[in-house]
Amino acid sequence: MPHAGGGSFFERKKREIAGVELEIHEAGDGPPLLYLHSGGGFRPTHPAMPMLTRRYRVIAPSHPGFGRSTLPTWVNSVDDYAHLYLELMQRLDLSNTVLVGASIGGWVAAEIATKNTSRLSNLVLIGPSGIKVGSRDELDIPDIFAMTPTDLEHRLFRDPKKFHPDFSKMNDEDLTIVARNRQTMALIAWEPYLHNPKLRHRLQMIDIPTLVVRGEHDGLISESYAKSYADLIPDATYQEISKAGHAPDVEQASLFVETIINWMEV
Repeated sequence: MPHAGGGSFFERKKREIAGVELEIHEAGDGPPLLYLHSGGGFRPTHPAMPMLTRRYRVIAPSHPGFGRSTLPTWVNSVDDYAHLYLELMQRLDLSNTVLVGASIGGWVAAEIATKNTSRLSNLVLIGPSGIKVGSRDELDIPDIFAMTPTDLEHRLFRDPKKFHPDFSKMNDEDLTIVARNRQTMALIAWEPYLHNPKLRHRLQMIDIPTLVVRGEHDGLISESYAKSYADLIPDATYQEISKAGHAPDVEQASLFVETIINWMEV
């Protein structure tokens, strides 16, 4: 999950949507691509972004309660996020938008696509959470809140040493954002744990081309879980990215971008 810190070529903006002051990162030209980040927040230096912004106008908001986006008391669920982003697309008058969501952002993207796809062209879900596929008495996704930071990093990345955050190089604002992201993640993902019981019964409503992507070494989203997700979406394509964990768009950025572009051009 990307973390705070570092500079970038993104322009950072603020936009108020339904009383939420959203932090929005934007760069590039071309058709719009709305990128919804994972539970670690959006990192403007995300390695896939330079490649995506050569083809697309990338719009990457920080979810409410993440980054520098505000969190009103009434916003406490992924469903709330979905409605906010539907309004954001309306306010920006986006059309033919590629919607990409990673991890919990994939869950948000799936919720959006079950509600309204009129402004969307394609949907890409990267290691998405959000559904329940196993029995009621077992977790489909390991408990991230009970893990040590080291264990979590090994589940996120095939090679965690390359992506270990150096907190000593972060300023106070960046460190505050890291802590705030974790706090908000617990608020919106704990009960029920990382899923909406109704979502699996709504995924059949998605009527745009959909790609479900999983890192081959993902330690959070199992192969069977990801394939079940794809099977619930009409005509969805499932693809794994080699030498990557839960964040293939970060760990294998070039291969990830190549994968989605080739898929959309077929």
